[in-house]
Amino acid sequence: MLALTLFAVAMNKMGIIDDDTVKRVVIGVDGLLVVHYGNRMPKAVVPDPLARQATRVAGWSMVASGLVWLGLWAFAPIDVATMGGIGAILAGIAVTFAYCLTLRGRKPA
Repeated sequence: MLALTLFAVAMNKMGIIDDDTVKRVVIGVDGLLVVHYGNRMPKAVVPDPLARQATRVAGWSMVASGLVWLGLWAFAPIDVATMGGIGAILAGIAVTFAYCLTLRGRKPA
């Protein structure tokens, strides 16, 4: 991520890309990080079956919200990408939280 940021800034200094493109690249890569961590979450060893279910849903929601973040920062106007990206991440957190609340009363299978 740091190398990509430095590369984008260097390209900007040379006049190859503009400031908005640098901003889109640097902030858009954050979506890739969210996708990466969301993809890794279900692979963690969790002994409790309900916790495994919650981890799986959290991973799915992080991957989905990270992809929405990335898509918005790649193609939408910056104002829309900012608010839409924040909304996507908050929606992913809300889905995870709501699913965890539904698991509270259940017994492990």
